[in-house]
Amino acid sequence: MDDIDKKIIQTLQRNARASLKNIAEKTFLSSPAVSSRIEKLEREKVITGYHASVDPMKLGYHIIAFVNLDVSPVDKIPFYASMEAIPNVLECNCVTGDYSMLIKVAFESTMELDVFIGQLQKYGKSNTQIVFSTPVGPRGVDVMAEIGVKE
Repeated sequence: MDDIDKKIIQTLQRNARASLKNIAEKTFLSSPAVSSRIEKLEREKVITGYHASVDPMKLGYHIIAFVNLDVSPVDKIPFYASMEAIPNVLECNCVTGDYSMLIKVAFESTMELDVFIGQLQKYGKSNTQIVFSTPVGPRGVDVMAEIGVKE
């Protein structure tokens, strides 16, 4: 992956709807050349998808929480399947430390969160933090940082 690919990735992370023409202007390539590079990045699974960022609060999900959970290794496969099936689970990460899983969830109420946590108890002990605010929200990887390029 060269600096032009990184510039394309950086642009798409900021705005997945950026036009080929816009990206071509930023990279000094033709639109077909940009399209070809994007297709290659998708084939190589560097670009894994395109998503709309939404505000959970405006959709009625007033409770965002992180749940730490200690899952035994033998329960991981059924646990992963269970988490995959629950739409309120935004992320499920296998982590190091006192707990083996870190789960990000969104619920409309604390009562729904409580029911979810109750269901998790069959997998092990948990610890939950409810988010008050998010001063730095989700963002992409700054692929240009390693070469010292900033926009």
